Amino acid sequence: VQLQASGGGLVQAGGSLRLSCAASGRTIVNYAMGWFRQAPGKEREFVAAISSRGVTIRYADSVKGRFTISRDNAKNTMYLQINSLKPEDTAVYYCAQDRTSYYSGRFDYWGQGTLVTVSS
Repeated sequence: VQLQASGGGLVQAGGSLRLSCAASGRTIVNYAMGWFRQAPGKEREFVAAISSRGVTIRYADSVKGRFTISRDNAKNTMYLQINSLKPEDTAVYYCAQDRTSYYSGRFDYWGQGTLVTVSS
């Protein structure tokens, strides 16, 4: 499977963005998916994950209440709605496919990342 993340950009603090992760080569319907991010000079960190049918969702504490993960299996696409952006949200955001239908924390496939830059 190939994952293509898009939707990043430069936005002012307080603004919103919607990231997309389009999958090709294989359906994602049987797999949990996740978003991660890596800020400059920092390690990659977990942001959010969603089970294959969207029943179970997890968020990092730092994004709860501001980020919303969703998926449209018919479109083979996952989304991340980011609201109330803060400068500390600046990072490259990556999407990934879990090896199971639930959140196992083991992600086998990764997209190339999309850059989100938040100005203060």
